[in-house]
Amino acid sequence: MTTETFEFQVEARQLLQLMIHSVYSNKDVFLRELVSNASDALDKLRLEKLRDDSLDADVSDLHIEIDVDKEARTLTVRDNGIGMSYDEVGQLIGTIAKSGTATLLKELREAQDAAGAEGLIGQFGVGFYSGFMVADEVTLVTRRAGEDQGTRWSSRGEATYTLERVDDAPQGTSVTLHLKPADTENQLHDYTSEWKIREIVKRYSDFITWPIRMIPEAGEGQEAPEPETLNSMKALWARSRDEVSDDEYHELYKHISHDWREPLETIRLQAEGTFEYQSLLFIPAHAPHDLFTRDFKRGVQLYVKRVFIMDDCEELLPPYLRFVKGVVDAQDLSLNVSREILQQDRHIRMMQRRLTKKVLSTVKEIMTKDADRYATLWREFGTVLKEGLVTDSENRDALLAVASFTTTHGDEPTTLAQYVERMKDGQEDIYYLTGESRQSIENSPHMEAFRAKGIEVLLLTDAVDEVWVDAVGEYEGKKLRSVAKGEIDLDAEEAEKAGEEREKQAEEYAGLLGWMREQLDEEIKEVRLSTRLTVSPACVVSDAHDLTPALENMYRAMGQEVPRTKRILELNPGHPLVKGLNQAYQERTDRSELAESAELLHTLAVLAEGGQPKDPAKFVKLVADRLERTL
Repeated sequence: MTTETFEFQVEARQLLQLMIHSVYSNKDVFLRELVSNASDALDKLRLEKLRDDSLDADVSDLHIEIDVDKEARTLTVRDNGIGMSYDEVGQLIGTIAKSGTATLLKELREAQDAAGAEGLIGQFGVGFYSGFMVADEVTLVTRRAGEDQGTRWSSRGEATYTLERVDDAPQGTSVTLHLKPADTENQLHDYTSEWKIREIVKRYSDFITWPIRMIPEAGEGQEAPEPETLNSMKALWARSRDEVSDDEYHELYKHISHDWREPLETIRLQAEGTFEYQSLLFIPAHAPHDLFTRDFKRGVQLYVKRVFIMDDCEELLPPYLRFVKGVVDAQDLSLNVSREILQQDRHIRMMQRRLTKKVLSTVKEIMTKDADRYATLWREFGTVLKEGLVTDSENRDALLAVASFTTTHGDEPTTLAQYVERMKDGQEDIYYLTGESRQSIENSPHMEAFRAKGIEVLLLTDAVDEVWVDAVGEYEGKKLRSVAKGEIDLDAEEAEKAGEEREKQAEEYAGLLGWMREQLDEEIKEVRLSTRLTVSPACVVSDAHDLTPALENMYRAMGQEVPRTKRILELNPGHPLVKGLNQAYQERTDRSELAESAELLHTLAVLAEGGQPKDPAKFVKLVADRLERTL
């Protein structure tokens, strides 16, 4: 057969070099990775055969085999699973068909410790490359179940790899590592040693549901012994809590999540009665890099009576808990259950409700008992959890109880319950402001009166914050109110005292306000005097029930047509610029230059809240002209 030589994709080559030289501090994990891949291949074949009985594949004795040749210094991990076609080998091993590879490489280089780097690698599922840490050359032979011809892939882990078609390949995949010499100083053990292989399998892969076999070494003059199964194959979720160590739970988490750091929390749930199931769920300690991408694989593994059914069963948890990993083993589902059936199944909906409540109650428990772990959880997953405030009205109260937000009260996040406890006498609403960053929000003109009166404001910087505050509306009878929408009266008594002065100012500025409303008609629907400004000359606000500009942009980015909403320009009657503008309006008959000043004032207000000028070039020209006149 013809052998073809290919160059690695640039990102794959860079990633390969990082893995060989600097990623894994513990090189034993290469075997864990290869065994995990083999286990996945067996799961896929059993599932494929279940769906298509006509598939020409032997599923009578699915297993993983480890074979060692001490003289040739090779180690082979072999499975009789689904296998790969010629094209799949090129796609899955020659390249990295994953989004965000460039980001991964950047973060790998910046990772401050080996453990952090291992976690990054695991999340992108490229563990096959770890074989090059212990081998000078890797050879893979595979044949996809149902096909006649196999494929051989080989590389020395440098710039190229070879591919050729072969006729005598058995069903499944075998990966042969041509091992480097042992080097204990660099944590490179002798991986032809039987005790070392047993140790690694026991530590990392004991729970895998397929037998991992190896032929023990024969004594001198003895016949070759029978293959021996190295793993117990016991489902951890089916064993009682006292029988399983935390380390065993953590290894199961690492196997199913490809995150090689320990989970933040392990959640067990066993339901008995008319519908029985067992679940073992994990909350990760770090958010995966693709959590907010379309390609993110969400859902937990579904088993039926210990038989693997589905790797990413989305129906068992809502989308806002997509970061939760784990296993659910149901007793009363059909083995050939499909996604379409799952979507309609009453039992699945019951399971989702109970699993969701269990996860949220666990988050509440962490929040109550361990502030540091809660801080980690909310930092990593708070943004995605807040999606549930929009989509899951049934659990909205539970989510609000565990949510925390940055506020003007201090540097530490606060809960809504803590905010309400600190509310000033007479304060009826919970105030918030959305923006791109804490700094931009705190510097917003909308905050001036609140800062002056010492009123606490929630500082909301996530995109989802624009949506959930409207969906929720209130908390414990207190309305959630944006400081950038509607009219603001922070002190009723003071407002009453200032009533006469306001009436006088309204009369004094009536002409200017009406004239500016005409001049800026395309941009705004009203010009009025402000009660929220103490320092800035002007700000733009939305009507109480209007969409904010950020929300309009979000809907447009999602492809929805949203009519443009005109906003309100508020002027600070105590600011020298506004006073001067009013005086000039009253004194001048030629107001062409004044119109430019009105436009500049409006644009400055838009810029102050983080917006963009409608016509940047015109704005720059107006500013330049004004500066020139001052020289």
